[in-house]
Amino acid sequence: MDRYNFKTVEEKWQKLWDEKKIFSTKVDKNKKKFYCLEMFPYPSGKIHMGHVRNYTIGDVLARFKTLQGYNVLHPMGWDSFGMPAENAARQNNLDPKTWTESNIKTMRSQLKRLGLSIDWDKEISTCSPEYYRHQQEFFLNLYDKGLVYRKENYVNWDPVDQTVLANEQVVDGKGWRSGAIVERKKLNQWFFNISKFSEELLQGLDTLDHWPNKVKVMQKNWIGKSFGCEVEFKIESNKPVDNIKCYTTRPDTLFGFSFLALSVDHPISKYYEDDKKFQEFKKECSKTGTTEESIASAEKLGFKTDLIAINPLDKNMKVPVYFANFVLMDYGLGAVFGCPAHDQRDFDFAKKYNLQITPVVKPEKDQEFKINNLAYTGEGYLYNSKFLDGLKVPNESIIKTIEFLEKNNLGKKKTNYRLKDWGISRQRYWGCPIPIAYDENSQPVKIPVEMLPVKLPEIKKLSSTGNPLDMEDDWKYFTLDGKKLRRETDTLDTFVDSSWYFLRFCSPHNVNHGFDKEEAKYWMPVDQYIGGVEHAILHLLYSRFFMQAVSYKNDEFNLTEPFEGLFTQGMVCHETYKDQQGKWLSPEEVTSIDGKQFYKKDNLSEKAIVGPTESMSKSKKNTIDPESIIKNYGADAVRLFILSDSPPEKDVQWSDQGMLASFKFVQKLWTLNTRILDKIKINDEESDEESRDNNLNKFTNQLIHKVTQNLEKFHYNVIVANLYEMYNFLIKEIDKPIKRNVLIENYKKILVLMNPFMPHFTSECLKSINQNEISWPTISEKDLIEEEINFVVQINGKKRSILKVKRDITEKEVLKIIKPNQEIEKFFKGQKFKKIIFVQNRLINIII
Repeated sequence: MDRYNFKTVEEKWQKLWDEKKIFSTKVDKNKKKFYCLEMFPYPSGKIHMGHVRNYTIGDVLARFKTLQGYNVLHPMGWDSFGMPAENAARQNNLDPKTWTESNIKTMRSQLKRLGLSIDWDKEISTCSPEYYRHQQEFFLNLYDKGLVYRKENYVNWDPVDQTVLANEQVVDGKGWRSGAIVERKKLNQWFFNISKFSEELLQGLDTLDHWPNKVKVMQKNWIGKSFGCEVEFKIESNKPVDNIKCYTTRPDTLFGFSFLALSVDHPISKYYEDDKKFQEFKKECSKTGTTEESIASAEKLGFKTDLIAINPLDKNMKVPVYFANFVLMDYGLGAVFGCPAHDQRDFDFAKKYNLQITPVVKPEKDQEFKINNLAYTGEGYLYNSKFLDGLKVPNESIIKTIEFLEKNNLGKKKTNYRLKDWGISRQRYWGCPIPIAYDENSQPVKIPVEMLPVKLPEIKKLSSTGNPLDMEDDWKYFTLDGKKLRRETDTLDTFVDSSWYFLRFCSPHNVNHGFDKEEAKYWMPVDQYIGGVEHAILHLLYSRFFMQAVSYKNDEFNLTEPFEGLFTQGMVCHETYKDQQGKWLSPEEVTSIDGKQFYKKDNLSEKAIVGPTESMSKSKKNTIDPESIIKNYGADAVRLFILSDSPPEKDVQWSDQGMLASFKFVQKLWTLNTRILDKIKINDEESDEESRDNNLNKFTNQLIHKVTQNLEKFHYNVIVANLYEMYNFLIKEIDKPIKRNVLIENYKKILVLMNPFMPHFTSECLKSINQNEISWPTISEKDLIEEEINFVVQINGKKRSILKVKRDITEKEVLKIIKPNQEIEKFFKGQKFKKIIFVQNRLINIII
């Protein structure tokens, strides 16, 4: 008997699918559409097991929907701008374009070997001028709508690399590449006005019924809607400052007010510009990063002014005003009132500067309460608050305090959002050029649409520091309508590239527009979006904003949510290994005899240190190369394994034994296929065994029901278990007499059920039984009803036995079976039945 030659079979079918463009899609309004999209990859060099899992999950769904008769759009592209390419170009003395395109070629080839049902004719790459030309036009459209603006803003600045760093590139206060201490620096930056849509983005979450709740909660918290009060504090000073306004969510704690803290960029700071000590303090503040984490963990610093703030609820309460390093201008009004007893940050600040700490909330109404080393932030009742005493915190206290402040013109109720506008400027070469220039007065000028795309200049060798575009004078300076202009040298954040790519897939070859409105109306929204939960906030939120922005002031396009369904898959994990010097070792560099003790392959006397299982990562070298695994075991076996051991939303542990087991299972299925074909060839006579035919029909029908249900629920690992059950059933059933046509029909249905998981194997098997036209099998409700059921017998509520009985058995019939049954009778010990509880088709509970 021949073994299954996966290499020959997989190459054959992949070539056929490619040549016949089997997965090519176009608009067909006579068919239901299904848009299946996995988050597109960054072309880093080679695919990894995370890619294999992500795209296999999506491919199973796309193939399932195709078999159900949907018109399926399942495209692929490349998120190909970004710093890694620029860094690689510097290190290897080549240009980012060559590096990126070489990686794309490699990864495309690797992905094709997985047998994905991708429409490769719709392939896009974000670093292609044909793509970013439309992105530049979107930028100009949003500029015209007032959704793009430029302002000075603080950034994380690497003084060695002379570049802006994203928050995640700041590690322990230092630049991830240079190791230099990061500074907080003000730069002119371009922004998308995402905060304009704060409420729409928040409300839209309620319509996303097919998103994981955890992702919606993360986005809700990021948007951060809060209800509070804008309070006006009167100021005593010899400076021209009458009042300072402050937004707070806790006006009910005003009687615990002991200081007012301002951002160093608050308008009042202009009165301290000549103060050397203030300038030194401001410089010290610049050493604090711009991330919330860095601000929270930094030492709390303050600069005491000569201003005195008056409590609006008690004019006799007067407190000092400070500039503080933990207050930023881009939240609220750049001012916060300090209540140390009930906010830990304020408590730390008050302790440092020896300020009053007055508790105004206590947990219980009639008990003594004292603040020791920690602020009290829980619920309770107001006290030490004069006319507010006794109010329940926070349910009554906040509302009542705001009512008093509004009534007496001391403040007004206000809604605030944590969501900040999206800074999109990056001081880098390998990104989409911003289609803006500046005149001799540094005023922005839009690049005319007919001059798009603004292409990146070709640079043979990138400079080691700063933005290379700043040094390209031939590109930077040009003349338009007789005026000398200077191009914007910042490029767009790469998150902009990925915030609309799903629209481009609807009509990727449209030269005149980023997307065709009619095609977008047909395909959008994406029915199922699949990707890692690490993108739960930024990428998904920016994509949602982009749809809002495109629909804004647009009568022809009003789709505001890009993704109808969202599925976040887990990571692929592997053990980590180190040598005795603490250097990471890859799985290929270690060996083990017993699976417990590991040694270095090149030095068997040196033990390897086995670390925790973590998500596969190049930095920790705990990766498995998909290309070699596919080469050794075949794509179908890899697909089967990557879906088998864990629910798709959970992390999966890589296992060499598990991979081998999946490979062996494919071989077993091939053996089963051979036996079925042999039976079909010799089985010319008609069987009289109607009941055996019914057994196969019933099993197949129940399998269709299980697999369909599990596919709809993303229970892919359960389906793999269903396939093992199927094998165990068929391998026994095949030896029994079965009508030829019944066997063929049922085997065809079973192969179709397997097809989304093992497309090459099943295509080969279907061809061998001359079944080329396939569709998802329908379910016979009649055959789903089990004639025999498991029936539970309980004695005094404890399960004592399970009986196999006919459906709809009566209580009297059950008792007839139980009484002579010695295994059950021993629990009665001759006692009389006090009560019998009978639940049809489920259980009987006998009380003795």
